[in-house]
Amino acid sequence: MSRAREMQAFARLLDIMDELRVKCPWDRKQTFESLRPQTIEETYELSDAILAGDLKSISKELGDVLLHVVFYAKLGEEEQAFGIADVIDLLCEKLIYRHPHVFGEAQVASAGDVVKNWEQLKRTEKDGNKTVLSGVPSSLPPLIKAYRMQDKARAVGFDWADKSGVWDKVYEEIGELKAELTAGSEGSCSSAEYELGDLLFAMVNAARLYDLNPDTALEHSCNKFRNRFNYIELRSRENGRDLKEMTLEEMDALWDEAKSKGL
Repeated sequence: MSRAREMQAFARLLDIMDELRVKCPWDRKQTFESLRPQTIEETYELSDAILAGDLKSISKELGDVLLHVVFYAKLGEEEQAFGIADVIDLLCEKLIYRHPHVFGEAQVASAGDVVKNWEQLKRTEKDGNKTVLSGVPSSLPPLIKAYRMQDKARAVGFDWADKSGVWDKVYEEIGELKAELTAGSEGSCSSAEYELGDLLFAMVNAARLYDLNPDTALEHSCNKFRNRFNYIELRSRENGRDLKEMTLEEMDALWDEAKSKGL
């Protein structure tokens, strides 16, 4: 696709957004706050499409996310605070500034060097992050938040010298959690709960060190469990049985059957 065609398509979207904001009652009543939950939902829908490897759906969901970007920019324009050109200009300036190895004289030897430079440059910007972890949103889901915090700490050298050392930490946390559970710790804010959090944090660290994304890995496991459990439920219905009437051994047998079918 030519650059002229891309600019034409984007201009058309901006024109449509202008009309919707004036003529559509629903679009006219939206605010930054009212759009926020929908933006989160659209982002997760894009995530689902990516995990499914569905390129057609990825294209569709990217459009929905882009609509929200344009919508927020329109709201900013109406507030005389910023417009879509400001959003794009700021992005372009940031990309150029944070890639001195592309647009300047800096030299890098690896992708790791790029990440280190990126984090250092962010802290020198006028409106940049003043601390290493301030760029990690508090509202991120905990699993993703743990990964991002650890990754940012790694970018400034706070990491395991030998990644195999992380397993001692994992086993240590398992032992501490087991000890708390054996002691009968109870309550929503119990010591056992804190130890479980420490164990999960250590496992996220292990995943990161071995180049695995824990959120993606857990998503795959959730999908696998869903598919296999749905199979158990389907087969039980075909046999005229209620799941509650089945023994664990019977359900395990159907689970293995689902597994053998590649579910």
